[in-house]
Amino acid sequence: MHEAAEFLENGAEPADPWEGVDGEALARAVREQAGRPVPGIGDMAAYLTAQVSDVSHREVLGPLRDGQGASGVVVRRGSVIASWGDPGRAEMAYSATKSVLSLVAGVAYDDGLLRLDEPVSAAVDLPELADGHGREITWRHLLDQTSQWEGELWGKPVGVDAQSRREGTETVGGPPGEGWAYHDVRVNLAALALTALVRRPLPELLGERIMAPIGASDDWSWHGYRDSFVDLDGVRLPVVSGGAHWGGGLWIGALDLARIGWLCLRGGCWGDRQVVSVRWIEEMWTPCRVKSDYGLSWWLNDRGTVWPAAPVTGRCARGNGGSHLLWVDPARDLVISSHWGAEVETLLAEVSEAVKPGPRTA
Repeated sequence: MHEAAEFLENGAEPADPWEGVDGEALARAVREQAGRPVPGIGDMAAYLTAQVSDVSHREVLGPLRDGQGASGVVVRRGSVIASWGDPGRAEMAYSATKSVLSLVAGVAYDDGLLRLDEPVSAAVDLPELADGHGREITWRHLLDQTSQWEGELWGKPVGVDAQSRREGTETVGGPPGEGWAYHDVRVNLAALALTALVRRPLPELLGERIMAPIGASDDWSWHGYRDSFVDLDGVRLPVVSGGAHWGGGLWIGALDLARIGWLCLRGGCWGDRQVVSVRWIEEMWTPCRVKSDYGLSWWLNDRGTVWPAAPVTGRCARGNGGSHLLWVDPARDLVISSHWGAEVETLLAEVSEAVKPGPRTA
């Protein structure tokens, strides 16, 4: 007999979250994950420094938060069936922030402000996009990391992001949409453009349109750099960062992150409210033309290339190589949220083995 699990959506009638679940295997998997914290996270400044040997432009511009060990939750059919550490404590999410940025872009899309395949420059006037190359960059290019934009933002040139991921498809000066690179400077450009589009700080929009409707806590926050601002009609607005290579980014607890995952698994629906359109969730999870395991700032495991040991039915937000992870598997009605855990692929494989796929209830 399993203990009653916390159901995330108020007012809804939950399906049995334990159906098809090997409770002993699940408990063993999360117990082992709790014992695999990423080392060195108690001093975040030193941790960041140790990650990058290239000291050029290494200066941290945004706030940092020391980590407090491994934490996470497993959500099945909308109910929390396992947890470890302190899943309510907000941690730096690193590049998992990018996927949340994409979700906020979905709010602008649903409001008719953002047209994915329209040039960004048609909607916002930014000097960073004023040249010929910049005028060809669409919102899709910014969100699927194919903009091939070259420039400098908040004092960080594109070429100095030592933690960026390049796979040989991009070319300097190459046309937008023809090359892919996972890059914090370019995603920061997306955050700047989106701020200029909605004309308000992105944390306000995230809180009002997504976090409040899904019942998130008040402990999350989203940070930029000390000099990341944009002036719009005489109003100075802060611009958040889409990662944490130079500090900042989204700080969020594992439980709140799991709520975001459940929202996405439910096609943007929470209770009887459509928070984000089904169409936008589908767009986020549509493979990029030049990077098939990447969508609109979400990783797609369809070919087993992101996490080979995990099911191909999963998609995820991840940061710091997986030390921060939001895994969504619609085939299993399963969400896994993890902070500061090492060997996270083992966690995905073991939990997925313990939770059998079955008919969707969401």
